[in-house]
Amino acid sequence: MTDASAEPVHYDVADQVATLTLDQPHNRNALSKALVRGLFDGLTRAEEDDEVKVVLLRSADRVFCSGADLSEATGEGMVEGAKQIVELQRRVVASPKPVVVRLDGPVRAGGIGIVAAADVAVAGPDASFALTEVRLGLAAAVISLTVFHRMTSRAGSRAILTGETFDARQAAEWGLVTEAADDVDAAVGRVLDDLRKGHPQGLRESKRVVNGVLLQRIEDHGTEMAELSGRLFGSDAAREAMLAFLSRKKG
Repeated sequence: MTDASAEPVHYDVADQVATLTLDQPHNRNALSKALVRGLFDGLTRAEEDDEVKVVLLRSADRVFCSGADLSEATGEGMVEGAKQIVELQRRVVASPKPVVVRLDGPVRAGGIGIVAAADVAVAGPDASFALTEVRLGLAAAVISLTVFHRMTSRAGSRAILTGETFDARQAAEWGLVTEAADDVDAAVGRVLDDLRKGHPQGLRESKRVVNGVLLQRIEDHGTEMAELSGRLFGSDAAREAMLAFLSRKKG
């Protein structure tokens, strides 16, 4: 029997909110196959539960997500892995229930795609963001589908090309997050309270209207971006850069 504490994503329901808690501390909630599968399962459970109105994504620890799992990324099947990240973003965008993200620590690379796919993202004072793919010989291809829908074009270009780290207030100014809050839990609580007041049909159809363009963008370009991401991950240049990065982390 699997110990529940070993699950990469915990699922809890209270007060009409399904909370999916990322809890994979050994790799800083990197987007491993297990964690992505846990998110898919959690979204499915929430969508099938009539008592759930809202989905909340959060981390058990400080780090929300460190991006791709580079220990898996250096192996085979990277196109399929990239397609799973595309599908994860699509599922969040297409879910009939609003998805809220609570952040108060580092979010990197692929994790930013989840933030951009969510309907509401609230970031606390310790949140920080960086699209670091460019420094590993990669491109933020898959997550560009959602990131460029949220961020202004100039801000998105700067963040993706430089790989620089930016804080919650900058993320809010650039459109990546909904709100930068001094008290992240109070701010998230207010959002959840307001969403609970929505009728399930109203929430579902409002999401469909609001996210129609983004959903079409993902469906039109998802395969292309996944194939580009897979090719870059499999390149000699990126493989060397990722192995060097992993070596520095272990050193």
